[in-house]
Amino acid sequence: MWGLIRPDALAVLRDERCRRSLHRYFQVLDERLPAQFRVAGRTPASRSGDPWESHREALKHFSSLKAEIDAGEVSFEELPEPEYSLLDLKIDLAWRLLKSCRLCERGCGVDRLNGELGYCRCGVDAAVSTSFPHLGEEPELVPSGTIFTCGCTMRCIHCQNWSISQWFEEGIPCTPERLARIIVGLKEEGCRNINLVGGDPTSWLPQWLKAFKCVKVNVPIVWNSNSYYSRYTSELLKGFADIYLLDFKYGPGRCAEEISDAPNYWDAARRNHLEASKYGELIIRILVLPGHLDCCYRHIIEWISGNLSKETRINVMFQYRPEWRAGERPELARTLTSEERSRAIQIARENGLTNLVKG
Repeated sequence: MWGLIRPDALAVLRDERCRRSLHRYFQVLDERLPAQFRVAGRTPASRSGDPWESHREALKHFSSLKAEIDAGEVSFEELPEPEYSLLDLKIDLAWRLLKSCRLCERGCGVDRLNGELGYCRCGVDAAVSTSFPHLGEEPELVPSGTIFTCGCTMRCIHCQNWSISQWFEEGIPCTPERLARIIVGLKEEGCRNINLVGGDPTSWLPQWLKAFKCVKVNVPIVWNSNSYYSRYTSELLKGFADIYLLDFKYGPGRCAEEISDAPNYWDAARRNHLEASKYGELIIRILVLPGHLDCCYRHIIEWISGNLSKETRINVMFQYRPEWRAGERPELARTLTSEERSRAIQIARENGLTNLVKG
């Protein structure tokens, strides 16, 4: 049925440019390779010494092991489960971060384990708004097993999910074990992947890591984020996320701070996109904002062109509409003009980007 609604989700299976940029993802979909979290679960790690140093060493082992599995030199199914794995170490490190929370770029430092709430107002049990097979994502992801969690690390005044991101709804508290059951259920419904979204998933990374420890099915993880996460989170995502579905929202000026209360966004986004390109496969979403082609969009496109592969999968999104408090800024109180849409595509083409999804 979903193929009738989204025929492009079937056609994309024959799109060679898309398949090259997301090569491993398609291999996992075809059950030829294990998702990264499963490889992390078979990678031994040390409990002794500095845990972050142990993580760096285990990640090296993970990279070698994954390369051998991908090359057909090692059978994943024949690998023993270690007493303590890289995935276990990631879980322990992530939960330690909750004691003085530093999961996002702003680094509140609150003790979430003792009930303190920081900027995102997220606690210990993940709050799930909805979960369902999503037919509105990029064609290669559809149907996508989306799990929307409450809370966000930013305050975009034009947020289209503001009731979720800003806690106008409470969500359903879910333990990692309950999250795991949701994940397995979505896989059984025929979803191609599990799409962690919100709000933003960053604040719930410890819960997600622990949930996937309980998941035994092979399904790729889509980390669907605003890109405003910390170096700690970036490290923990390595060997966990298969697809980094990252927003690139703003250029180097003050727009991120003024519109989304996100100081240092440009630096964080650049850093996290670079790391994502090294440790997973990347889809970049750029929501084109009215009046922001020169201050934001052009800088983003030029940076991608100069720092990432020109075949990087990029969704140039034209569906902006004024939501929530968008009227507080005159340029955001309207939709895009046809001229702005045409210029956006022209800028991408002038910079040699060849793997565009025009949303």
